[in-house]
Amino acid sequence: MRVPVELDPDVDDIAPVGDDITIYDERHFVTYLRLLDAKADGADWKEAARIVLHRDPVGDERRTFRCWQTHLERAQWLSREGYRRILEQSGANEE
Repeated sequence: MRVPVELDPDVDDIAPVGDDITIYDERHFVTYLRLLDAKADGADWKEAARIVLHRDPVGDERRTFRCWQTHLERAQWLSREGYRRILEQSGANEE
């Protein structure tokens, strides 16, 4: 890992896209896990956005929804496919 994982960082409006693990992703691993947990628990997206992403769904619902949606999609990608990149990067760092 290139940067330390943060427990409760602020987030960008839109999560990264693509097949590479970014520094932003590394910094937000806990954020992604919290969103996956909230989704698995059936939490309302507005509550998850307010608590995990520090966004106000009442004040700016459309922007907040997009932020929540892109971060959740990134979290789901990491859990399905992206974790392989993490393992590959980790293995390359050990060589």
